[in-house]
Amino acid sequence: MESFDHVVVGAGVAADAAARGVREEDPEATILLVGSEPDAPYDRPPLTKDLWRPDAPASVDLGTAAATGAEVRTGRTVVAIDTTARTVTTDDGTTVRYGRLVLATGGTPRTLTPTPVPGVLTFRTLADYRRVRALADDGRHVVVVGGGYVGIELACALAGTAARVTLVVPQARPAAHLVPPVLVDRLEGGLRSRGVEILAGRRATGAEPGGSGAGPVLVLDDGTRLTSDATVVGLGIEPDDGLAHAAGLAVDDGVVVDATLRTSDPYVRAAGDVARYPDEVLGRVRVEHVDNAHATGRSAGRANAVELRGGTAAPHTHTPFFYSDWFDDGWEAVGRLDTRLTVVEDWAPGTPGDAGVVYHVADDGALRGVMLWNVWDRAERATSLLAELGAPGSVPDPDALRGRIPTTD
Repeated sequence: MESFDHVVVGAGVAADAAARGVREEDPEATILLVGSEPDAPYDRPPLTKDLWRPDAPASVDLGTAAATGAEVRTGRTVVAIDTTARTVTTDDGTTVRYGRLVLATGGTPRTLTPTPVPGVLTFRTLADYRRVRALADDGRHVVVVGGGYVGIELACALAGTAARVTLVVPQARPAAHLVPPVLVDRLEGGLRSRGVEILAGRRATGAEPGGSGAGPVLVLDDGTRLTSDATVVGLGIEPDDGLAHAAGLAVDDGVVVDATLRTSDPYVRAAGDVARYPDEVLGRVRVEHVDNAHATGRSAGRANAVELRGGTAAPHTHTPFFYSDWFDDGWEAVGRLDTRLTVVEDWAPGTPGDAGVVYHVADDGALRGVMLWNVWDRAERATSLLAELGAPGSVPDPDALRGRIPTTD
């Protein structure tokens, strides 16, 4: 039986970071990454951002094997974990023994139908990008379903191609649940000016195959039947915690871990989208953003390496931020963006909406989220402010938040 000091289940951003974390602590340890995708670990954010730009990078490969010396096995799926024997078994029947294990299994995109419908696609992987990009370059009609981060970013990306684009969002206006009206105006104007058709206040209830070789038919809650060449569903993910659950590990909408990212088994940690961990500022959370994947992956790898060598693992202390690009605008945020909360806008001098900070305050007087709109190098300040004002009653006057984070350099 093969044996590795460290095995990482998954081959995404968090898995790459875990391998790097191990290598920082132990230059000699043996490392194995096992991932279901055919591609070696790659950077995921460019799938809806950089790869659609004229100056797109030639590759998004993270160079995991070269940087860490890890063995990377792609196109393989771990189907079982035996925590007693400390082994994993892959779908080709191979069993591998581990000294320490990191679960970086990520998540599976939500779909519209219980069984696949031809032409109804999800958007999570490099293969998904290639497929949708080919349709866009051919000038096909692509419908994007979803008003969250992936749906909005993908609609913005497709707007710059030859594709005919329709965006279906459940909100009254795109991103109205995340940002104040001045920024909704900016986003909506950018989409419409580039030819994107917006069907707002509509929910997709299902999809059916098109007849006579036609593309799929998307069914909306008002009875509309929308035919296209392809429908791309961006409705978030479900954490891939089934493998952990089958192995007897504690799960609760993700794999439950402690402050060192250790699961209910002392030899197994979890990182990235699948890990539900106690954040010092945000509370117990599961975060589906790349900064968290980098940070928790590195912490889990380092912690496993330290413990395997007889040391004591340090707690994971990084509070993640997340970011997005909407055409020429970019933003970063920490915490929760929700326009149902009290929203305080603090715009830089000039035109409102060009640059500024947007605060989200709960009814109990706790600061819950901070958005930095075209304002850079302030994420740490936003995190510190959330730590300071995150308890109920900490913000008796939301308007007093203006100026707490500079809007200009």
